[in-house]
Amino acid sequence: MDSTDYQQAQLARIHDENIAPVTELCLQLRERRPESPVPFVDPAHDVDEARIISLLIAPGAGTASGFLSLENDDDTAERLAEVYDAAGLQPRHGIPWNAYPWQLPAGQKLVLTPEQVHDGIKPLRQFLEIVYRASAVVAHGSGAHKVVAAFAKAGGDRILSERVIKVYKVDSPGPMGSVGSAAHKSRKFDEMVAAYADAMGGVGLTPKGR
Repeated sequence: MDSTDYQQAQLARIHDENIAPVTELCLQLRERRPESPVPFVDPAHDVDEARIISLLIAPGAGTASGFLSLENDDDTAERLAEVYDAAGLQPRHGIPWNAYPWQLPAGQKLVLTPEQVHDGIKPLRQFLEIVYRASAVVAHGSGAHKVVAAFAKAGGDRILSERVIKVYKVDSPGPMGSVGSAAHKSRKFDEMVAAYADAMGGVGLTPKGR
């Protein structure tokens, strides 16, 4: 995404059929809080093909590209891309979303306030309605875990149950999830890969290249 040509090419595709409903949701969320941009989801992902949602905490530095994307120039995107690759998950079968879609206020750490957790519930519900074939949510980091729990408590448990959506709680792929010894980081990476592999097995997805 550090290539202007690539950014422009992806921007030209945000209203393509495979991602248009998510783009519309992002635009609606932008209208609610014009001071806090909501990044578009990279058109490399596909609403009809997505089976697994990667639920991150909030837009990070890499979304300066204008996108929530595996191609962003930041640690979160790079590590998540590595997880996808290790699990053999093709981008069209996974799709990212943020537990809190808006950018966090300047200086706030990646720890969501109770109000921000609450604010993430409705957008998550709308996103799940759009990504209608998803059968798994891999929630990355404590903020994502809290939003999923709040969503379930607010009636989302019925949606998860009716659609047989399995929720996996793993570490963040970003800087907060990559602290500690090399052995610790390796173990957390393996746990993320295992979650995606299990989710893929649950929907009959064959790992890419295998």
